[in-house]
Amino acid sequence: MKTKLILFFCSMLTFFSSTAQTMNAEPAMADTFRSDGKIYVVIAVLSIIFICIISYLVYLDIKLKKIERTSKRTIDYTYRG
Repeated sequence: MKTKLILFFCSMLTFFSSTAQTMNAEPAMADTFRSDGKIYVVIAVLSIIFICIISYLVYLDIKLKKIERTSKRTIDYTYRG
């Protein structure tokens, strides 16, 4: 119980210190990207990565459904015979 309490306080201390640092910080890198027009490149790359991940997940889902159908048929044939 004592270790859980110490862990809780340490995590809260870390959370509050990180929040305090971000409140005063200005997003200088984002402003630089916006002024140079490179933010669009960043958005394009992130969009491509996101689309690829979604496409891969859909592809896996289709393959798994196909495998499940064939496995279910195999199990049905096994029990009938």
